[in-house]
Amino acid sequence: MTLTTNPSDYPQLLAKYQPKVIETEVENDRAIASATELEHKANRTPGEDTILELLVTLIEKFEDEQYPIPQGTPHSMLLHLMDAGGIKQENLVGVIGSRGVVSEVVNGKRSIRRK
Repeated sequence: MTLTTNPSDYPQLLAKYQPKVIETEVENDRAIASATELEHKANRTPGEDTILELLVTLIEKFEDEQYPIPQGTPHSMLLHLMDAGGIKQENLVGVIGSRGVVSEVVNGKRSIRRK
């Protein structure tokens, strides 16, 4: 997406928000507050849209580096999804297999594989 920025608007926005590479939690909190302010502003200017996009990119980079999401095992992912969705073992009978197969999969006695 290409945004058109008003040259007279952008320098003031840079001075106001001072976007920079985020290195600390305090800087991240400040960037999140600025992004939230811009996100909730009605009728943003193209310059404000550009600053918002820049802030979000900087926040995502910092958080991806600081809070990496570990790769889960298929079994741990299944348990997480069951817990998050309020799914019980009996709800998986017929989806995964018989009652015995579901029990083995949920209890980690049988591995989960693609067909």
